Amino acid sequence: MKHRILLSSLWIFFCAIGINAQTKATNEKIFPLGVIRQLVSKELNETRTLNIYLPEGYHAESTYAVIYLLDGSADEDFIHVTGLVQFFTFPWVNMLQKSIVVGIANVDRRRDFTFPTTIEKDKKDFPTTGSSEKFIRFIEKELQPYISAQFKTNSSRMLIGQSLGGLLATEILLKKPQLFTDYIIVSPSLWWDKESLLNKPINTIGNKTAVYIAVGEEGKIMEEDAKQLYEKLKSSFGKLHLRFDFIIGKKHANIFHQAVSNGLEFLGEKK
Repeated sequence: MKHRILLSSLWIFFCAIGINAQTKATNEKIFPLGVIRQLVSKELNETRTLNIYLPEGYHAESTYAVIYLLDGSADEDFIHVTGLVQFFTFPWVNMLQKSIVVGIANVDRRRDFTFPTTIEKDKKDFPTTGSSEKFIRFIEKELQPYISAQFKTNSSRMLIGQSLGGLLATEILLKKPQLFTDYIIVSPSLWWDKESLLNKPINTIGNKTAVYIAVGEEGKIMEEDAKQLYEKLKSSFGKLHLRFDFIIGKKHANIFHQAVSNGLEFLGEKK
């Protein structure tokens, strides 16, 4: 699995317009999209691959916001999300400050993005689940300090997650909201463990935090759970920069790109 992720990530360095394996054109150049780093994690007891996009003109004299992307492998969401980030930071668009994108490549997302469940069938069908607490510690104690030490960052930190990644993003928002200043939560799998996360108390969320929640035409449970999360946050923190987005015509498989675009536009209003 690690080898597959690493190999797919290497495509980041070879996405050139007009590349043809059979052509030996002298004017052919590499078209880089980012860099790949390996981070040895004591919390997870494994090495994790990070796909990192640095904005145009990046230099150590400036500071940059950081966007942390769950499901951040090259064959998942890293490439198309970095394209959106680049677009919204173009000078003629100017809806986001220039940002570093950290794509966290997956090893076992069912393990990392879920807390322990009481549902016996889920335990049997997905025996590796239930280690989100370790993954959150990895983010807090290893990943964020590493990025801050290696790159010139400011205090703006965004988390983007969909499906089980949205479940994890919600867990962090409710339990440790201070880890990020902005959240884009898309189609969160809040049905996990009989929707128990929706019944958990919320730690205090500061008024400067911004949360965007989106869901598409994904069935009654997914749609109602996402709306319930929005209502829970709205009733608890009336001044929270918060938006709920029901995206008509989008399903679970194809909502993410549109939702992230809408979310970045909404969060850009806070800039």
